[in-house]
Amino acid sequence: MDRIKIIAFTHKTLDSREVGKLHIGESELRETLLQLKHYSAIDELMYLSTCNRVEFLLTTSAPVNNQFLLGFFRKFNPGWSEKEINWAAEKATVYEGNEALVHIFNVASSLDSMIVGEREIITQVRNAYDLCKSYGITGDVLRMLIKKTIETAKQVYTETNIAAKSVSVVSLAYRKLKELNVKLNARFLFIGAGVTNSTMAKYLKKHGFKNFVVFNRTVDNARKLASELKGKAFPLNELSKYDEGFDVMVTCTGSSNPIVNREIYNTLIKGDRSKKIVIDLAVPGDLDPVVLKNHDIHLIAINTLEAVAKENLKQREKELVTCRLIIEQNSDDFGKLFKVRKVELAMSEVPKKIKEIRETVLNELFAKDIENLDNRSKEVIEKILSYVEKKYISLPMKMAKEILVEKVNQNNSIH
Repeated sequence: MDRIKIIAFTHKTLDSREVGKLHIGESELRETLLQLKHYSAIDELMYLSTCNRVEFLLTTSAPVNNQFLLGFFRKFNPGWSEKEINWAAEKATVYEGNEALVHIFNVASSLDSMIVGEREIITQVRNAYDLCKSYGITGDVLRMLIKKTIETAKQVYTETNIAAKSVSVVSLAYRKLKELNVKLNARFLFIGAGVTNSTMAKYLKKHGFKNFVVFNRTVDNARKLASELKGKAFPLNELSKYDEGFDVMVTCTGSSNPIVNREIYNTLIKGDRSKKIVIDLAVPGDLDPVVLKNHDIHLIAINTLEAVAKENLKQREKELVTCRLIIEQNSDDFGKLFKVRKVELAMSEVPKKIKEIRETVLNELFAKDIENLDNRSKEVIEKILSYVEKKYISLPMKMAKEILVEKVNQNNSIH
């Protein structure tokens, strides 16, 4: 289990814009991850990116020290300067072995989230794994790890009240918006039609807002969301030409660079100098910081929601003890499963070897003797060998598992 490592960048040590430096754009994701997977020491790789974290889950026998991290981030972004590479290596939090196991369990159970109790993270972990699996960069260890991670998170959500009256980044953003007394006829401009923006749109529609325009890179997705909102849809590349104005901008895309720069923003407001509201839930942010300096904007972004998140944590603290007990038990269970799996893999060659021995006995060592036997005798020998073959395959595996599990239980009782 020591081969399981996690390289993490989260809201606990960095602000959202710094975390955003590790975000990989959708168009570059597959190629970047394949390049990282080919980093000589990595056997398996998974990439998780949310609004307040970027994490690399990997399996490797190499120590993830400073030298490893420097090489890793040179591969991650060949265009980075040595200063940027050193920054990433310095800011990375590394988890190994059981510590890595507990960490990813905490992540999927939302205990490590900025908004403790939000259920969205479990889906994000599952989707991240499925995507990396489709790229062919995961393997048996990460398969087992993520399966147990999802099971653990579900148990936490089911057996505790950590997610009771759950909140999310989207619900907190809507709560902030509501405090601004926005009129129901306000013009909403959506940039991006992914899960986050779609969820926000449903909040707004539910509460009576009805004036929506949606821009998205894939125009079919923009049309789908606009249809639900009874609004208009446009391709993202036409954003710079849109001049019908807005009151509230809601943006969340997977772009590595700001979508709304000074020129585009000036076109969007068309000389209107009234104060605008921008809800920017992208990491990195979609709104260029230069725009904030030159215009009157009420910004609702990831980092502006942290105070509300801390209050949310206070309300859930009493559940944390139970959650951590569940995670501790599941980490122990995974340790046992992992050791049993190692035995299974180590012994996976046994059936092949047994069959080879059988073929040698029948076709080489005793071929002449068997040839002189009658058909009935040959059938009996065949049955005997088949029986012995099955037992030689199943019994050693069963005994090895029993011995291993008993040894693990003894070690646990001692500690």
